Amino acid sequence: MSESSRAPADPAAARIAELETRVARLEKVNSVLIDRVERSMDSQGSAFSLFQTAIGLERQIRERTDELTRTLRKLERTNEELKTAKDAAEEANRSKTRFLAAAGHDLLQPVNAARLSVSALSDTRVSEEGRRFVRQIDRSLNTIESLLRTLLDMSKLDAGVMVPNLTSVPIAEVLASLESDFRPIARRKGLRLVIAPTTAWAVTDPVMLRRILQNLVSNALRYTERGGALVGVRARGPDHLRIDVVDTGAGIPPDRHLAIFEEFHRGGTEADDGEIALGLGLSIVQRLVGALGHLLSLTSTVGRGTVFSLVLPRAEPVQPLALENLMTRSLQGFGLSGALVALVENDEAVREATTALLERWSCRVAAGRSIDAVVTAFEAEGRAPDLVLADYHLDAGRTGIEAIRVLRRRFGWDIPAIVVTADHGDEVAQQAAASSAELMLKPVKPAELRALMTHMLQ
Repeated sequence: MSESSRAPADPAAARIAELETRVARLEKVNSVLIDRVERSMDSQGSAFSLFQTAIGLERQIRERTDELTRTLRKLERTNEELKTAKDAAEEANRSKTRFLAAAGHDLLQPVNAARLSVSALSDTRVSEEGRRFVRQIDRSLNTIESLLRTLLDMSKLDAGVMVPNLTSVPIAEVLASLESDFRPIARRKGLRLVIAPTTAWAVTDPVMLRRILQNLVSNALRYTERGGALVGVRARGPDHLRIDVVDTGAGIPPDRHLAIFEEFHRGGTEADDGEIALGLGLSIVQRLVGALGHLLSLTSTVGRGTVFSLVLPRAEPVQPLALENLMTRSLQGFGLSGALVALVENDEAVREATTALLERWSCRVAAGRSIDAVVTAFEAEGRAPDLVLADYHLDAGRTGIEAIRVLRRRFGWDIPAIVVTADHGDEVAQQAAASSAELMLKPVKPAELRALMTHMLQ
């Protein structure tokens, strides 16, 4: 081989080749660097976006927190206002109840006076027209008395003042008193009233239970034109009884089952004697049932009749006490002729009406508005009274119980006594019982007063 063939290539070409190799390498390096830069920029962009998002969320959270704080503060103020309003309403209700309890005596006083006057008038010789007017007045007084008593009872029940006295009660005795009250009404309307016999006993308040059944039977007869009403008792399981009041009246549509328990809801039926329903009977029934913890249900078919069912706890029978109902026992004549009665009454109208009534029964009456006045009258009389009839609430905070004690001490013997009051509370009843005095609630029914006085003077 010649020297020329082993000689190196053209330096320029070699240089170009070397440069091309370096360029290719630099392009790769540049591509890698650009890729890294782009990835870095993408990463920084994502971080910035997250940063911006975080700032936005923080602002929204702060705004929502502020809004929630304002709402909570407003709610707290509203709750405070509601509590204040609730306390004010409860205090107003308590004040109303205290007022009604205190005013009950005064509210019923005029009714009591009118009733006694009407009774005295009915004993006089009046014409048939006069007797008709007396009956109309008596019905009106009955309506007023019923309304006042019901409103007072509803107020006491709503305020929790009327507390049930739960005891073992023979249901037959309650039903017997209802039968004697309502059989004449049913007979007058040409209806049948059936009281099924029972030996069952229940745990209840006898006064409240009678009031419940009285309203239910009254409604059954009022809204029944043909057929009649039935009251029956049956067992409901081993521990409870069910008392059903069934009628064959017009029935109650389903959409009125709740409305009939509202105050002043009337069925629109007027009794044969002109008495109009007050619309309070079922309202007070509902309150009494609630106070007793009993259950009341209703089933009715329009055109066929209605059934009210009262469920109450069963009680084991106990030995019945030989208690006489003084208000319903038969009266063998007046038995009051010549009796000397001490009448302590601070209301002039009631005092005059009662005096007139007692004198119609041939009693001698020494009456006064105060204890001292009556004591003075009997000192002039020269003998002790045969019976004391005293209103509970007298002037200057004194009571009829005190009057009875004063007269008994003055004359040295346990004079029979009757306390008359419009207060249904247990305190007055306990005071009367402790003083061995009978208690009568206003408005006084003359026949009941006469029967009780006759019994006490026998």
